[in-house]
Amino acid sequence: MLQLRGIETFLKAVDGGSIAAAARQLGITPAAASQNIARLEQALGTRLLTRTTRSLALTNAGALYRARVAPVLAQLEMAESDIADLEGQPQGRLRISCPTAFGRSMLAPLLPRFMAAHPRVATELLIVDRQVDALKEDVDISIRYSHALEPGMVVRRIAAVPMVFCAAPSYLERSGRPATPEDLAQHDCLLYRMEVDGKVMPWSYLREGTRVVPELRAAAVANDVDTLAMLAIHGAGITRLGWFIARPLIAQGRLEPLFTQSTRSRKAPRIDPEPLEFFLCYRDRQHVPAKVRVFAEYLAEALRAHPDLRMPA
Repeated sequence: MLQLRGIETFLKAVDGGSIAAAARQLGITPAAASQNIARLEQALGTRLLTRTTRSLALTNAGALYRARVAPVLAQLEMAESDIADLEGQPQGRLRISCPTAFGRSMLAPLLPRFMAAHPRVATELLIVDRQVDALKEDVDISIRYSHALEPGMVVRRIAAVPMVFCAAPSYLERSGRPATPEDLAQHDCLLYRMEVDGKVMPWSYLREGTRVVPELRAAAVANDVDTLAMLAIHGAGITRLGWFIARPLIAQGRLEPLFTQSTRSRKAPRIDPEPLEFFLCYRDRQHVPAKVRVFAEYLAEALRAHPDLRMPA
């Protein structure tokens, strides 16, 4: 008899690199996942995996079995999705990965309306700044900024987040206000280190349409945007934030924007921080499940008119 639960657990363990990874994806305990695979091996009369405390490896039989059953399970999953399409009711678990700041400030407030409209879709969020392996971590759709895109993924641009250079009034009183981005080389700058490649994100801007990357003096580097905002609020230096993070802090008077037209002479060249683009990413162009398609359409529409994606003139 075909043991679908055992097959699913077996495949997710192989793709995820461990039984614990399979258990996390399936929402069961590692012991239950191990039992699923053991029952499958017992039914087949052979061992599929060689297990150690830290890793697992396919046996020859396991490699053959995986090659045969993985396409079958994929076809079954597509059949379920097609039936959902036919009934007009997206369903099943939708696992979404998203960078931390964007997930907290932009995605989370928008999700309740999607969940109410699609009660048969169980939403699961993976809010992290590291690079997510969509296959191993069983992610249906990823939200990524432009620096974190990977070749081979299907991508759809959903937002261009305005960026703003800003600092606390206390810092500007102590250190002065830079007149141009070139002055940042003489100021304390609070920089973001990207988890995806370990590089510091550049502070690029557009001067009358020409892209410029100024020299910076790093006073502090962090891999969390909210931490940089808090450092800036307490006078540690100048940072660059997405408008959706900076807007309430500027409105409260805790931060002040820099290089705006209102603070520059009318004859000075226009300076616009380069926006940070965000994309929806998924794996298969040929078959997009209904749950992924409706979420992509919903999020793109919700962000299209989002007030925090437009800075005031």
